[in-house]
Amino acid sequence: MPLPAACLFDLDGLLLDTEPLHAQAWSEAARHFALTLSERDLLHLRGRRRLDCVAQVREWISARTGGPAPSAEALLAVQQPVARRLMPTARPVDGAESLVARCRQQGVPMALVTSSTREAVERKCAPHGWLRAITLRVMGDDPELAAGKPAPDPYLLAARRLLVEASRCWAFEDSLAGAQSALAAGCLVHVLLPPQPSGADGESPTFPASCRLVRRLSDVELEP
Repeated sequence: MPLPAACLFDLDGLLLDTEPLHAQAWSEAARHFALTLSERDLLHLRGRRRLDCVAQVREWISARTGGPAPSAEALLAVQQPVARRLMPTARPVDGAESLVARCRQQGVPMALVTSSTREAVERKCAPHGWLRAITLRVMGDDPELAAGKPAPDPYLLAARRLLVEASRCWAFEDSLAGAQSALAAGCLVHVLLPPQPSGADGESPTFPASCRLVRRLSDVELEP
């Protein structure tokens, strides 16, 4: 198989093991407003932009508690300090550093395509010098981004900035929203499955059949 024109990487849950930390932050924020988030709820939030998550959690609070939804500012005032405290502790996902190194060795262009804001990305990436190899980054608050995942916009924007066709790119994701985004952009999508089943009823989300499912990033073959 020929090398891809570029490799486009999600960040949270794909390169860095931040998803349990995000789940903790959203759970603590929701509990502050008398709502307990289920595993299904937390799975639904994965891969989405912060403000999209805020809108969803506010909607759940209003619908399930019978009280008024807090403002976005009030919800973030609880959630963000928890997230900021936890994110620097995130560890690399097994095989992530070596996959990025292999792309670099093979001369494959790379981009980070994440729903996180620039400020959050900088905080998460700061302890991980190996992530500096990915210099092109499309983030959730990018001024050129019309819509976040699961819309195709983030991946289309990354491909355009790399001057390649999205259909010739490989995208790497771990969330359903992210996989849907990359597929809609026309990428060949690799989905990193969780090490053990998660989500409602102990099951992982069902990904589209066209996705390539991998258990470990080290299983991805990148040789021409």
